Amino acid sequence: MNSVIEMQGITKNYQMGEMEVKALRGIDLKINSGEFVAIMGASGSGKSTLMNIIGCLDVLTEGEYYLDGENILDLDADDFAEIRNRKIGFVFQGFNLLARTTALENVELPLLYNQDIKMREALNKAKESLKLVGLEDRMDHEPSQLSGGQQQRVAIARALVNDPALILADEPTGNLDSRTSVEVMKLFQELNDQGITIVLVTHEHDIAEYASRKVVLKDGHIIEDSQIAKRRLAAADLQKLPEGD
Repeated sequence: MNSVIEMQGITKNYQMGEMEVKALRGIDLKINSGEFVAIMGASGSGKSTLMNIIGCLDVLTEGEYYLDGENILDLDADDFAEIRNRKIGFVFQGFNLLARTTALENVELPLLYNQDIKMREALNKAKESLKLVGLEDRMDHEPSQLSGGQQQRVAIARALVNDPALILADEPTGNLDSRTSVEVMKLFQELNDQGITIVLVTHEHDIAEYASRKVVLKDGHIIEDSQIAKRRLAAADLQKLPEGD
């Protein structure tokens, strides 16, 4: 099976005044294509730093990182920007949608930086991506006209539109109520069932149980890396929740 993420001996140090902070201390991590992995850890554990390095938002201090077979250490700043756009679909807690811009235009945005895609093709890809998340009837709505759950679905559609190697979701249910959180996790499970690789960063144990594998960090080390034996099924959980919970 092809690995999407392969990390060996990853360390990350920050200089804070005269003190050096070791955020990551020798991380070895391999995530294969088609996996759904939850990364967990308390504040200060290193999970956010690890997410930033996985997402090419920060550079490592030591070690090796291959993303979809590409050696990240060989990249310059322009390459970093291109690989973020081409290989990683980001989903954030705060949705990060442009106001006064339709759902369709928000989803099209990453394609504007892809010179290989023409305008009509970009429009069609954005429409298909919105259909995939069940928002084909909300394409012309602006974020202020959408619920929190719908806004997050737009963000997921935007993450999918470039056919990335990886969806990287940072606390994607953090701003959502209980029922909407489960609806978003149902969508992630459906996308994963189609073969899409998902890495979910969360501090919520019940949300992590929707993934198939759990990686737990503490003090910059991985202290647990295990398959989730009894994976929660969001579709089944939704049926138990009252409407509008």
